[in-house]
Amino acid sequence: MRLNQLLKYDDIVIQCHDNPDADALSSGYALYWYMEKMGKKPRFIYRGFNEIKKTNLKIMIEKLRIPVSYEPDFSETPELLVNVDCQHGQKNVTNTDYQNLAVIDHHQISGPLPELSEVRSNMGSCATVMWDMIREEGLDVNDDKELATAMYYGLYTDTNRLTEVSHPLDRDMLDTLDIYKSLITEMSTSNISLEELKITGKAILDYDYYDKYKYMVIRADQCDPTILAVISDFTMETTEVNVCIAYYVSPAEIKFSVRSCDKEVHASELAAYVADGIGGGGGHLYKAGGVIWPDKIAGMGDVADIIKSRMDSYFEKYQIIYAKDTVLDTSDMKLYEKKPQKLGYVKLTDIYPENSLVELRTLEGDINVKIKENMYLMIGLEGEVYPITKEKLESSYKKSDEPYDRTFEYEPSIFNVVTEERKNVLKYAKTVISTTISRIYAKPLDTYVKLFTAWDDEKYYSGNPGDYIAVREDDEHDIYIISGRLFDQLYGKIDD
Repeated sequence: MRLNQLLKYDDIVIQCHDNPDADALSSGYALYWYMEKMGKKPRFIYRGFNEIKKTNLKIMIEKLRIPVSYEPDFSETPELLVNVDCQHGQKNVTNTDYQNLAVIDHHQISGPLPELSEVRSNMGSCATVMWDMIREEGLDVNDDKELATAMYYGLYTDTNRLTEVSHPLDRDMLDTLDIYKSLITEMSTSNISLEELKITGKAILDYDYYDKYKYMVIRADQCDPTILAVISDFTMETTEVNVCIAYYVSPAEIKFSVRSCDKEVHASELAAYVADGIGGGGGHLYKAGGVIWPDKIAGMGDVADIIKSRMDSYFEKYQIIYAKDTVLDTSDMKLYEKKPQKLGYVKLTDIYPENSLVELRTLEGDINVKIKENMYLMIGLEGEVYPITKEKLESSYKKSDEPYDRTFEYEPSIFNVVTEERKNVLKYAKTVISTTISRIYAKPLDTYVKLFTAWDDEKYYSGNPGDYIAVREDDEHDIYIISGRLFDQLYGKIDD
């Protein structure tokens, strides 16, 4: 859906969910701002039994001049009702009559959606969805610094102080917004009421610790999600606690926060594992979080038992390999060679000068590197990027000057940390054709693996059954994981 499709209506009401949080307020505010820019006169409301009382949200509404009104008894039937940060019919939003309905959200799809809908469940906030949709219309939210600040705070709070940001569009928005930093500080330090302080203390005192894997599970009373971050952060100060998951249960959702100080446990991966099939999770290597939907676990038992079972399963299932200390037995592996394949490559010094400290942004996350003269960037079949030396590039690929013309879900970008300039990688990309010189031994995985490569023993790559584990024929420690989905496109077996 495009925002301009909503402009054919005149009587427009924007409604966020009951008991709105910062993301609901900021995304509703963004849509209101867009509508006004387009000459419309929308109304922005929330309903339910409770008026906003949290201090940080009152500051947000007052100082950022958010035009929202509390309308518990709203009885009109607008020409267009737009639900933001929620979906019509959900338990957390009071039903409002309408002639036409639109939905803009970032939560899991919970039922049939109207024709006018934009739901991106992989985004960290609805504010990000609105930011991208407004940008698509050729407008810049930075024209209104108060709106930009609100949208930043919406993502900030919905991702536990940015610790659960995982999608590159979330990070793009953070990089581009022009905000009042002092207001973010003021709002973010006004989160905990005395009652929530009691919730924090009570939760920390009532913990479950599991010595075998050195993890802790803490259940809190229903609270603002930022309280879970406070609880889990504090818990990680404890000796012998390497991983912590704090959660609360509400009728609408089960929110949880994950922390890890163990390099063999990526918090983002653990969060996704705990929520797999019953919710969603993600974040950073050491800080992450997610949500479990109550209807997805109906009949499965107590929430605490479900979380503990999934935590134990996660720890038990992975084989951990450090490539620099490992020599694989290739006797049961087949020999493969790379198929000729058109990929992309970029010489990094064509983008920024040598020794520039840069950040590569992709769907898989951000990678920090210092540019060297012989350093290149490879662009894979699905837009994934990874550094490669000139020597390895030229030994495995044939370079050409033909532009690399591909489109991906998210186009990788490169950010100069010093100058704060961001450039699109694909604009500099040229085509490279893989040769058959590169040969590997490989076999499908029948178990789950965490692989620390020979060049990085701080961050692992995960392999699942059906993926391939491979080692270069000419380097017994150059071990890596290849997606099972891509393997046949990339490699062909050498006949015995």
